[in-house]
Amino acid sequence: MPVVVLAGFLGSGKTTLLNHLLHRSGGSRIGAIVNDFGAIEIDAMAVAGALGDSTVSLGNGCLCCAVDASELDLYLDRLTAPAAGIDVVVIEASGLAEPQELVRMVLASENPAVVYGGLVEVVDAAEFHGTRARHPEIDRHLALADLVVVNKVDRTDDGEKLVELVRSLADGAAVVPARYGRVDPEFLFDCRPAGERVGQLSFDDLHDGPPHEGAEDAPAGHLHTGYDSLSFTSDPPLDPRRLMRFLDSRPDGLYRIKGYVGFGPHDPRNRYAVHAVGRFLRFYPEPWPAGDPRRTQLVLIGSAIDTETLGKELEACRSDAPHADEHGMWGVLRYVRDPGQGEVQDPDEPEPVPGS
Repeated sequence: MPVVVLAGFLGSGKTTLLNHLLHRSGGSRIGAIVNDFGAIEIDAMAVAGALGDSTVSLGNGCLCCAVDASELDLYLDRLTAPAAGIDVVVIEASGLAEPQELVRMVLASENPAVVYGGLVEVVDAAEFHGTRARHPEIDRHLALADLVVVNKVDRTDDGEKLVELVRSLADGAAVVPARYGRVDPEFLFDCRPAGERVGQLSFDDLHDGPPHEGAEDAPAGHLHTGYDSLSFTSDPPLDPRRLMRFLDSRPDGLYRIKGYVGFGPHDPRNRYAVHAVGRFLRFYPEPWPAGDPRRTQLVLIGSAIDTETLGKELEACRSDAPHADEHGMWGVLRYVRDPGQGEVQDPDEPEPVPGS
């Protein structure tokens, strides 16, 4: 289950964005952990998902200041339990939180169901210059993010220049302009058709109104979010060395990679589920389902990415070699989580170079 960290300075629009996801979840059920800084939990009250056990409020202090991740794990255990019926967890940080520490807490979780779903940093376009002048650490937060949402672009006269400035600070992360916190949920999680939930109301059923007060005059439907996607399938297996070279050089703005990879003779028993968010990468080997075709299926999502070139690079990863290279899987196996060790990725350090 992906756990997404939603961060951003005070007033940037995190709660509005979370409410939008809850209203337009595409059939998926979202578990929300809302961390208010003050003793009165205003943000938690404003979250549309505060309808029952799917929302947890952590008030009166920053979650990132906790000594360890044990308290967070208690709530993640509750939300990831099968009985909860939740598909994705979003942690809304307080406006004064340190995103890096929250990411570390998620990565350090001992819950085997938890997969780091990325850091989403929300920027207030109208206040960005002033906020950055008062809080220069904003640049560091942007450099750590996997996805940056430049919110309230309609409230500034230099929206395009501001987006380019943020993009230059975001160190290759996807940067998406938005109004009213509206981003496509596919950026963050797989949307499940509502028909999959027999006998259970989704948030889409419960809430069909505007995302927040004052949004009634906003244009109906999804705003263009400026993202591109590529679907890639291959019946021939992929060469693990070539694929790791592709992943190690993935371009700026390629935010998300998901799907399954077959490595043929390198591991004939297993397919490898791949999960990449920003700089984070993980493989999960699992047996091939009986009767299913042994086919690689990948979806790539990003902002301002060259899908044609990426498709050709993936095609070049195909292999017809009948025998496995003895050391060919080493690069892949470096990104396979050891259940006994937990996550070891340091979000402040680059991923290791494959083959090094």
